[in-house]
Amino acid sequence: MAYRQTPERLARDQAQRLHILQLAHAQVVEGGFAQLTMQRLAKAADIATGTLYRHFSGKGELAAEVFCMASQREVDALKEVFAAQGSAVQRLRQGVERFAARAWDSRQLAWALIAEPVDPQVEEQRLRYREAYAELFAQVLREGCAAGEFSVQYPHLVAACFVGAISEVLVGPLSPQARAQRSEHEVDDDLKRVRATLVELFLGALGAREHA
Repeated sequence: MAYRQTPERLARDQAQRLHILQLAHAQVVEGGFAQLTMQRLAKAADIATGTLYRHFSGKGELAAEVFCMASQREVDALKEVFAAQGSAVQRLRQGVERFAARAWDSRQLAWALIAEPVDPQVEEQRLRYREAYAELFAQVLREGCAAGEFSVQYPHLVAACFVGAISEVLVGPLSPQARAQRSEHEVDDDLKRVRATLVELFLGALGAREHA
C-alpha cells in the first residue's frame, strides 16, 4: 500500500518548513548568507541536519527561498508607497526615500540582498527581483508621463537604470568594510546624502514637474 500523508502531517511539515525559513532569515539578518549553514540552522531549529534535507535540497535552495522571502517584503513595501495617493513625483520621491531608509534599518540584510556574493540559485532570484523593482518604477513613470509630470520616452529602460543606480549607490555605505569604519552618526549622515542624491538625480533626469 502506498504511503499517504494525512492533512495533519502536511500541516506539521508546512509549519516546520516555515519555522526553518524564519530562523534562516534571522541568521541572514545577523550575518548575511555567509553565516547561513545547514548545521548551524539545524542546531537553531533543534532538529537533525538530515531533517533540513527533507525540506530543502541544500543550502542553495534554502538561501534562495530566504532571499525571496526577504525581497518580497521590500517589493511589497515599495509597491504600497507607489500605490498611495499623491502625484507621481511625490510617490517617486517617497518610494526612493523609504527604500533607502529600510536598507539603513537593516544594513546587514540589505547588503546581503543587494551585493553579497551568493550561490547561483540566489543570484537567479536577485535578477528576478531587480526586474520586479524595475516594473514598479516603470509603472510610476508611465503614470507620471500620462499626467504631464515626467518627460520620458522609454519608461521601462529608465526604470531599469533607476534600480541599478539605487543598488550601486547603496553598495558602498552598506558594505561590511564601510559599516566597520563608520560611526553610527556618520552612517546616519550617509543615509541623508544618499536619499537626497537619489531624489535629485531621478527627478532631474525625468524633467519632473508637479502641477498645482
